[in-house]
Amino acid sequence: MAKVLDVKHAALAAGLLVAAGAASAPVGAEPLFEGCPSGPILERFVEFGRTGKMPPDLGKWLNTPDAQYVEPWKPFDNVDYVGICWVSAWLIHTDDGVVLIDTLYGPFVDTLVENIRKTGTDLADIRYVLMTHGHFDHAGGAAALKPMLPNATFVMTRQGWDEAIESSRASQGGPRAWDMIEPEMVVADGDEITLGGNTFTVIETPGHTWGTASYAYDVRDGDETHRAITIGGLGLNAIEGPSQVEAYIESVDKVRSLVEVGGVPVEVHLTTHGFSDNLEENRQALAARAPGVPNVFVNPQGLLKQLATLRGGAVERLHVERNK
Repeated sequence: MAKVLDVKHAALAAGLLVAAGAASAPVGAEPLFEGCPSGPILERFVEFGRTGKMPPDLGKWLNTPDAQYVEPWKPFDNVDYVGICWVSAWLIHTDDGVVLIDTLYGPFVDTLVENIRKTGTDLADIRYVLMTHGHFDHAGGAAALKPMLPNATFVMTRQGWDEAIESSRASQGGPRAWDMIEPEMVVADGDEITLGGNTFTVIETPGHTWGTASYAYDVRDGDETHRAITIGGLGLNAIEGPSQVEAYIESVDKVRSLVEVGGVPVEVHLTTHGFSDNLEENRQALAARAPGVPNVFVNPQGLLKQLATLRGGAVERLHVERNK
């Protein structure tokens, strides 16, 4: 099983992702990495966090479509990865249509659509688009996708919609302006969306932003079914004060309870940013999986370890915020 990255640093890196979108890529920029290696990418984001300055080569890489491209792949029988290297997007197939989690943004919307089609999915079969929060890299593609997905309902929490619309408005007139659609389906903690025998449960997890949501759903691996979660945000960026960090800690504890509960516990984390959780390395391990070997993504203990580390970092941050 692939080693789990130091997610305390991963949380720091993920918290800097919004700023990363500020860099632009010149024509002909060379890829910074060979493939999509989690460790080296994480190291560069940690460097960014330490200096407060976006390394020019990292900024170029983040905005180079060829360098960001990832071929679609299947972690589970009913799930396709259709995102890019640094931002995830997931397709969950059901007996009555498809659910898309997050929208990518800007030039990568075309990549997302291409990847969806490569899985054999008809865009008209997408019934819901579940957005985790209002940052541009997760909701910025909604406006472009909306006319292409005639049967899809776009979903986010009330505060998530508000944050996305506010962020979009603030970007207008700038070099990286992006548009946001008007709110459609508004969900809250505990709401369930049932489609084709799968139930998608909304878990409000404020902290990364106040409107962040996570989604739990079933994934299939042969004859086995597991409960998975896509945690909406791991980073502590744009913190307004101690109360937001306190909310983050409560959110981590809420997710942990879902892993530790009896009955049907969460066993799988399909992350929003692959480099924070060894996504590429786990993909390779899964591709080399021998018959009878467990799916590397079914790893509740790894998820608990990640959550414990995130919580520890948040407790330290809370001390800082309280003593400002």
